[in-house]
Amino acid sequence: MSHKHIDIDKVMSELTLEEKISLVGGKDFWCTRDIPRLGVPSAMMCDGPTGLRKSVDSASGNVTSVPATCFPTAVVLASTWNRAMVEKVGKAIGKECRAENVSLLLAPGNNIKRSPLCGRNFEYYSEDPYAAGQLAGAYVKGVQSEGVGATLKHYCANNQEAFRFSINELIDERTLREIYLAAFESIVKEAQPWSIMACYNRVNNEYVVSSRHMLTDVLRGEFGFKGFVVSDWGAVSDRGASVNAGMDLEMPGTGGATSKRLLDLAKEGKLNMKELDVCARRILEFVNRAAETLSRGAPKWDVDAHHGLAREAAAEGIVLLKNEHAVLPLHASKKIAVIGEFAEKPRYQGGGSSFVNATKASGALEELKKLVPTLQYAAGYATGATKHDEALRAKAVEVAAGCDAAVVFIGLSDADESEGFDRAHMRLPEHHNALVEAVAAANKHTVVVLTNASAVEMPWASKVQAIVEAYLPGQAGGLAVADVLMGKVNPSGKLSESFPKRLEDTSAYLSFPGTVTTTTYSDGVYVGYRCYDKRRMDVLFPFGHGLSYTTFEYSAPRVAKAAYVDNEAVHAEVTVTNTGKMAGSEVVQLYVRDVLSSIDRPAKELKGFEKVHLAPGESKTVKFTLDRRAFAYYDVARKDWVVEEGDFELLFGSSSRDVRGAVHVKVSPAAVEPLPHFDVNTPIGVMLAHPATAHFRDDFVPDFEKMNISEGLKTMEMEQIKYQALRRRVSFSNGEVDWDWLDGKVAEMNKAIAASKAR
Repeated sequence: MSHKHIDIDKVMSELTLEEKISLVGGKDFWCTRDIPRLGVPSAMMCDGPTGLRKSVDSASGNVTSVPATCFPTAVVLASTWNRAMVEKVGKAIGKECRAENVSLLLAPGNNIKRSPLCGRNFEYYSEDPYAAGQLAGAYVKGVQSEGVGATLKHYCANNQEAFRFSINELIDERTLREIYLAAFESIVKEAQPWSIMACYNRVNNEYVVSSRHMLTDVLRGEFGFKGFVVSDWGAVSDRGASVNAGMDLEMPGTGGATSKRLLDLAKEGKLNMKELDVCARRILEFVNRAAETLSRGAPKWDVDAHHGLAREAAAEGIVLLKNEHAVLPLHASKKIAVIGEFAEKPRYQGGGSSFVNATKASGALEELKKLVPTLQYAAGYATGATKHDEALRAKAVEVAAGCDAAVVFIGLSDADESEGFDRAHMRLPEHHNALVEAVAAANKHTVVVLTNASAVEMPWASKVQAIVEAYLPGQAGGLAVADVLMGKVNPSGKLSESFPKRLEDTSAYLSFPGTVTTTTYSDGVYVGYRCYDKRRMDVLFPFGHGLSYTTFEYSAPRVAKAAYVDNEAVHAEVTVTNTGKMAGSEVVQLYVRDVLSSIDRPAKELKGFEKVHLAPGESKTVKFTLDRRAFAYYDVARKDWVVEEGDFELLFGSSSRDVRGAVHVKVSPAAVEPLPHFDVNTPIGVMLAHPATAHFRDDFVPDFEKMNISEGLKTMEMEQIKYQALRRRVSFSNGEVDWDWLDGKVAEMNKAIAASKAR
């Protein structure tokens, strides 16, 4: 394969129409088209988010892949809340790509976890766009530091697997901007991925692969994306429209079918030749970037070192959800029962396109046996079984009853959650729940270790002393679980998603996954903790939650000054002290609350986080810098981000429900805000609320004091009037005033507003 740099302008001038068309489609399942006569080489791309999945046969997409490190899934990496760790994993995967001459990694997944049921949630980072953008962005930076391109996917709103090839998602503009586009925007601006993958689904009646608004106007025009757009595999139904939209590369190759269609369109004068040139040039730019890296040669990588990194990342992403009476960490001198076949035969990665042929795999049982000489094991169930096995459960209860503590490994199987379908419910297998109940009844010191890709219901949560969320932790996950259980690692993972008590509590419950053709995002911006916190709803475990074997105290929250204009950076900080007896790490989360907004906004929104490691008794100052977007909402009418003048509260917390300190700041717009303009349809309440027009009250509100009615009736009448338009004064005056009078009053109001701003 040639790795020679090509002269793109020269090649473009010499390409035939057929060759240009061939460049914008795949050569086969994984490679771009080469053009030998002009010295244009082919470049290879591969899955996936958890590690390299390079097929042995690139032409067919054969599922057999070369051995590679299976790192923790995105949900685990997100739970580390550690940008540096995620970047380190991305860099290691990038190195393995280079070793296999792979130029583009089809990762990371960056879609919002709108519902816990999405079958692909293990590949995504968070329900929160700021967290997703920061952590998936770190992954992009890590991969690309090795000269391998990252592909940010799936742009955008690929939040369900059901009907994903055709579903039309109806999302209002504010919700789209604040929730589903925000993470893509921040990663494009901060990390510039080489590629963006356009999703299967439609958004607001357009397939994204054919939407010029989404791919050219927003992605390139507004966000400043410089790379190329590749389709999700098989997402294109109208290649002519997708060329015009700015969708550069259709994958996989269609064996000439697409080229024939585009040639026919060209002959009919229906193919935009200018846009075809733009798409072809972008593919050549990618090929040049790939050739530059390939020319440096394939590096060697250390299988054991990468296995060790996978172990370190998994341990940092494991979340300690509950730990009553400090039952954890376990003591090697105690008699420990390990129950559940997942301890022996771990499920450590998700199903679908991210599946990695792991270099090795380690279960927790093998490692725990080395650390606990008296350990006893009982399977409790057979992996993959769907029914109770009374004999296995009875043996597990017997073993647990004779030990000082029992650790029960339970969870979901590949058949329960994977790419390609969504879960039907949030329940664990009934025989797993029954096993926990039985063991907990036999041993009060029961610990549960969970294997799952997303939130699950836990009917036994109050009956066990500790709960460890391991998720799908990669090939070294078993070692990491053992490290945490035995205290070799102090857990520091935090949930990047909420765990609701019931599926019915979730914001998307009534509209997920929708019909065969359409789903309406009726939950708006209220996704995850934004919904639960606004509704003050009890959850099983809140967003950002995670315990440690030590304790942390927050003190002296502060800001550099009390008032800012919105083009200034807001500097805030808080002091955190390790008040326990063990070194540990705390994730300090910063939420912003608009104290009084003219529009409906969430109770608080995550706008900063930092992970800090502290020795016992040590204190550190954790600093944050917030830009104007931390205080802004998207104004659909202005088509821009707006910061309203007023007070904001900065909340420092250990989770969204565990706020440890707060400070207030006043933020004012730097630019002159457009004046409100009243007309006859303006609500009377809006007129009364504005300081410059409140004195018009007597012209529009009856004098209740002169009426012989109760105080309650006065209140009711006033509440009704506030929501009525100014025009009611004419409609219900019985000729006392006319439209000329009303027009005059409205003009006076607008003049008063202008005068108040001038002062």
